[in-house]
Amino acid sequence: MMGDFTEATDPFALFAGWLLEAEKSEPNDPNGMALATVDPDGLPNVRMVLMKDFDEAGLVFYTNFESAKGRELLSQKKAAALFHWKSLRRQVRVRGLVEIVTDEEADAYYATRPRQSRLGAWASQQSRPLESRFALEKAVAAVAMKYPLGDIPRPAHWSGFRIRPVEIEFWKDGAFRLHDRVVFRRATPELGEWSKDRLYP
Repeated sequence: MMGDFTEATDPFALFAGWLLEAEKSEPNDPNGMALATVDPDGLPNVRMVLMKDFDEAGLVFYTNFESAKGRELLSQKKAAALFHWKSLRRQVRVRGLVEIVTDEEADAYYATRPRQSRLGAWASQQSRPLESRFALEKAVAAVAMKYPLGDIPRPAHWSGFRIRPVEIEFWKDGAFRLHDRVVFRRATPELGEWSKDRLYP
């Protein structure tokens, strides 16, 4: 176990350490995060996605750009995310600006996906009305016939987003709701200097 996390000075190193511990204790998807976006009217949406990569540039996840979250992120270019590791009684909140990953990054990740997942990226009109399960299976079968063997290229509408943090908050459960909280902030993703504050629970 790590020492007093409130003494940390590097939020990315702290996050990496907490994620490593979560990978050992969480029964499912330690990289699962609740992703919050807003629609054109400012009404928020939240859903679970899987973080597929992270470094000091930010947190990366992949999706259909024509989905609700894809459209909202392309429009607003801002997002918030929450990791909750119940087994550790910890959570991490991230807020920041959003950018599209490079084609090279998206192609490399897409190539690692199971074949059926790659077919699904073509077949699913994500977030739009679906008449039946059979219609979805029929769409997948049609794509499978188009690509019976070999490589399945990445659809142009399927790629990744990177959340570039300007705020990262770490929370650890405490007895009698006297939790420990520390937040790191910086003015822009490009400005590497973080300020840090300990927060009341």
